[in-house]
Formats: sequence, C-alpha cells, structure tokens
Amino acid sequence: MDRAFPMTREAGLARLAAITDRLGPHYAAERNIAPGPDAETTTSALSPYLRRRLTTEQEIVARAREAHGGAAEKFISEVFWRTYFKGYLETHPAIWADYLRLVAAGEEQLATASGLRRAYERAVAGRTGIEGFDDWARELVETGWLHNHARMWFASIWIFTLRLPWALGADFFLRHLLDGDPASNTLSWRWVAGLHTRGKHYLARAENIRRHTDGRFDPVGLDERAAPLSEVEIAPTVPLAPADPLPAGSVALLIHLDDLHPESLPLDPARVVCVGGLLAHAPGASEAVRAADAAAMADALARAGAHFACPAMPADAGWSSDLPVVGAWAPVGPSASNLPAGVLRLRRTWDEASWPHATRGFFRMRTAIPRILDAVAA
Repeated sequence: MDRAFPMTREAGLARLAAITDRLGPHYAAERNIAPGPDAETTTSALSPYLRRRLTTEQEIVARAREAHGGAAEKFISEVFWRTYFKGYLETHPAIWADYLRLVAAGEEQLATASGLRRAYERAVAGRTGIEGFDDWARELVETGWLHNHARMWFASIWIFTLRLPWALGADFFLRHLLDGDPASNTLSWRWVAGLHTRGKHYLARAENIRRHTDGRFDPVGLDERAAPLSEVEIAPTVPLAPADPLPAGSVALLIHLDDLHPESLPLDPARVVCVGGLLAHAPGASEAVRAADAAAMADALARAGAHFACPAMPADAGWSSDLPVVGAWAPVGPSASNLPAGVLRLRRTWDEASWPHATRGFFRMRTAIPRILDAVAA
C-alpha cells in the first residue's frame, strides 16, 4: 500500500470511494490480518482524515450503510470506538492530565536511569531483537502508520515484555502517527495495559502474531503471562459541558485540527465573515506529522474562505477578533488546551448524540448505535 496520505478533503473522499466496496463482509473477515507495509491494508486507512475531520464520521458511516446495509456493522462499530474514546476522555479529563504527567516523569527517568534509557532507545530504534516489534518501530517512524493489530501487539510487547512505561510508548505513537488522536491513542494504550477496563489487558502472543501476519513474524521471548497494570486513583467522571448558544449576526470562525470541515458545521443563526486556523500540534510531533497538520489546515482554510466568501488565514493561540468568535468543540487535547478564552464552542450532532453514552464501557455505546444513527440521520 502507498503510505502517502495527502491531507486534503478531496484525498479523504477519494480514499473513501476507493474502499467503500470493502467496508462490509470483507472488512469484518480480514481487518485483523496485518499484511505488511508493501501490501494493501485490510483496514480502511481513513483514520488520518477522520482524526482531523477532513471527512466526517457521519458521511463515512452513511456511505458504508448505503453500500452494505447491516453487513457494515463491524466497520461502523470501529468508527464508534473512536467516538467512544473521545467522549470518554471528555468526561474523564484527568486521564489526559495524568498521561502528560507520566510522560514528563518518564522523560526525567530516561535522563537519569541509564538502563531504562538504553532499553527505550533500542525500542524506538527497532533494535530489541524481537521479530515484528522492531519492524513496526521502524515502519512507524518511516511511514507514520501502523496496522491497528500491529499497534496492539507493539503496545503489549512494550509494556509486558520490555517493561517500559506505557505513557512513553503512547507518546512515541502520538509523535509519529499521522492519525495520532489524543483520545484514541491514550485510551488504547491504557486498554492494552489493563487500566481502561480494570484487570482486563491485552497480551501479544507469538501464535497470534504468526497467524495474522501470514508467518512473516514469529517472535520469541514474549511474556504471555504478565499481569495487568494497576493504578491507585481512578479518574472521576465529570459532567459533559454544554455547548454554547450561537449569536445571530456576524461572527469570526476559529477552526482547529480536530474539525477541519467547517462547511458542515451547524452555525445558524450566525453569519461567518472571517476565518482563522489554530494549528496546535501534539507535543513533540514529528516533522511528518507537523507537515500533515499544516497541509490539512491549509486545505480547510482554502475551503472555508471559498464557502463563506470571506478572508481565511492562520491564527496563533492569541488570535482574537472584535466580533464574537465561534468554533467547533475541541475535545480534550492540544487544540482544546490552546483554544483562546472566550471562544463560543458548538458541538456537532454526532458528538451530541454519542458522547453521553461514553461515560463507562464501550458496550453501553454499542447498544446505542442504532439510536445514534437515527438521531444523526446517517
């Protein structure tokens, strides 16, 4: 598979069109097979576009349902996992704050503990000697992409075989993944570790890796009996903050990396007369990720300027306007942290209908999917 992801809405829609016929039974049967970087992926590879909402969940799910009906259930469930993680982190923001603290603490350990530093450096450079793991480490840095099953194996080996801090592994992913989403990345690593669903972890097994890579990798020395991680404090659930009412009349629109399809934002009764783009990268983002973010923002600003027939330009974190400033809801992460004070935050119907079901385990959201799809008319 060509691992280039042009960061434009046009490219995202082209990718969707190219794989729509594989989002039904084919996806359900093949999605766990990791064929390697030179083969067409068995996943949709839409996540770099979904992460920035160059394409939206609603339109992707609608296309899959139109093409496959009920046979698209597995693909739709995977889209909702991303929505679930966003809603869960939104109602458990202490998890993100704790993750940032653990990354900082881990970096301090790397500076002072030579043994840990050497183990970490071997892991991120793909020099551990563990078949598969080393290949995935290099593939991630070189391409900004990994098959979802490889991500799970990698995280499990990092945590339970190499005994490296989970937050440093999540940070390694977030810095290099072109689809690196603060919620999905953080909570997926916690799920593998046994922290998201307490006591239920994911252990990479050599037989599973061998089978799902068609024998390309057969690692030895994996710890397949490790106990899950634990933590003393459980992040409290906080109420989902309400969206802000929008004023009638002229407003400035501030867009950010979590929502780059301003044309479909529910902006009535406001009238957009200027647009700014807030570019807040993930902490320590690689040059490839920063370039992808910048390209996606440039594409969104060009579309916004044409759609609203108004000036559209980059904005720094201190951007302000004499007009009321409105913007799409920025979920917990870098965009939200850098959003200027006073921005009126609106929320899409997709999130409004989904996030209330994301306060506990995924089962609650999964059972609500039919009602959510009815509510958003997807």
